[in-house]
Amino acid sequence: MKAFIVLALAIAAVSAEVADQVHPKDLPKSLKIEGRITNGYPAYEGKAPYTVGLSFNNAWWCGGSIIAHDWVLTAAHCTNGASSVTIYYGATWRTNAQFTHSVGSGNIIQNHNWPNENGNDIALIRTPHVDFWSMVNKVELPSYNDRYNMYDGWWAVACGWGGTYDGSPLPDWLQCVDLQIISNNQCSQVYGYQPDGILCVATPDGKSTCQGDSGGPLVLHDGNKLVGVTSWVSGSGCQSGAPSGFTRVTAHLDWIRDNSGVAYY
Repeated sequence: MKAFIVLALAIAAVSAEVADQVHPKDLPKSLKIEGRITNGYPAYEGKAPYTVGLSFNNAWWCGGSIIAHDWVLTAAHCTNGASSVTIYYGATWRTNAQFTHSVGSGNIIQNHNWPNENGNDIALIRTPHVDFWSMVNKVELPSYNDRYNMYDGWWAVACGWGGTYDGSPLPDWLQCVDLQIISNNQCSQVYGYQPDGILCVATPDGKSTCQGDSGGPLVLHDGNKLVGVTSWVSGSGCQSGAPSGFTRVTAHLDWIRDNSGVAYY
């Protein structure tokens, strides 16, 4: 209870007026925010083998999640306008992958309700078959038994890379951050009404997803299930303290099943 009181006070501090939302990949460079998960920690090799890097048209970078031998889940705003995507599997350094595959736009399926309805920022990428091992593996989706679980108060981990540089000439190392899921009612105090297709997390101490993390995974600590796809952050910046938003995977279990065949019962 004490944790939720502190959380409510933190949210109230940034909710004097309705805040803007922006996709992390579209943050203006002038904000000078680190191009990676902010205030997280470096991942050890093999920590998040389901996480892939996605280079679209060799022009912009996003994250994604392996959900089957031949499917990756990401954000629709990442795939929009893409004619091709190169998938980086098992990378810890951003571009130093175990291997890569490239596919064309015919292998990209965007949710048909995006962008007209909030909460539908989700897309699938059909890939060549990949074998699983310690560095490259899938993450399970929530089962249909959990489709109405909002996960309020649960802890989860988000992982991803940002730009090629992080204030030094070295390539970005995969970063992760532990985040607590908050209710949509709490999130709505900052941004206005948020539908069930949105999942929000608190971002105390500047811990958040950021530029370059779009489309990446949010995975529960308890059960290791994929519950969110990185969608947006506050227009005031990743380190503003305002909640960050994900597409709620449980709201799209039917859509994922119908388009990829992946489902858990």
